[in-house]
Amino acid sequence: MENDNLNKLWGIQANEISNFNPKDIIKKAKKQRNSQYISITVMSLTVIVLIIYAFYYAFNQLNTFNLGLILMISSLTLRIILEFYSLYRKEKQLISMAQKSYFAYLKKYYKARQMINFVITPVCIAVYIFGFYLLLPYFKDYFSKGFYTYILISGFLSLIFVIAIIIKSTIKEQSFLRQFHKS
Repeated sequence: MENDNLNKLWGIQANEISNFNPKDIIKKAKKQRNSQYISITVMSLTVIVLIIYAFYYAFNQLNTFNLGLILMISSLTLRIILEFYSLYRKEKQLISMAQKSYFAYLKKYYKARQMINFVITPVCIAVYIFGFYLLLPYFKDYFSKGFYTYILISGFLSLIFVIAIIIKSTIKEQSFLRQFHKS
């Protein structure tokens, strides 16, 4: 995506959108895209660690431990897929639309993101937490008390960190959506 191409495309249009110029929209889109990349990276690393652990240690038999791993991996994978889909769908639209059309598209895009942020993401987090909960009895039986405590603390801190990233990006998206409604 080239800023110059967008500036040329939007610059030739007669009517401008009052509060946004092409550079502002490009800057905000890049910032939001970068935060999506960070979220995708953190979730992808978590999935990779879980998959490596699952194939190395876990999948010899079917039990609640494996169910917990599958739930954790599935919920994060769904969230990663949704992030990639919305990210690349928006980029594709950005390149092919004129300024006014893209402005209207962004309003719809951020409203659709609300569904992801306020419905799908909490469900994914709940499924992930339930999956982690299913693992805890096995961790307690197979690991020392100190390592079990470490797993509990690091698991919850990691979850809080991921949730904080999601909340921060959701707040930014909501702020961006409010700015669109003002114009």
